[in-house]
Amino acid sequence: MTSYGSSPAASSGSRTNGLAIASLCCGIIGLLFASVILGPVAIVLGFVGLRQAPAKGGAGMAKAGIVLGIVDLVLFAVMLAVSAANGGFGWYLGG
Repeated sequence: MTSYGSSPAASSGSRTNGLAIASLCCGIIGLLFASVILGPVAIVLGFVGLRQAPAKGGAGMAKAGIVLGIVDLVLFAVMLAVSAANGGFGWYLGG
């Protein structure tokens, strides 16, 4: 039974894996902001999404999220090493 104004496509269940999408989004956003936080989140969500992939699909997105999470952490480590080699972090307070 369909209600008035609803489409059959909207009532059918989505087969997209939400954790795989979240992993991919965290990996992409982690390239720009908060890579040390979003990198591990993308990796964990990617592995859980990859485990759910046979039932819900999205294995490619989950794998991409894992790879981007690893890239996030590697970029953070490189930036940290370059910063440490150039005298470390410092705060200039003026005056």
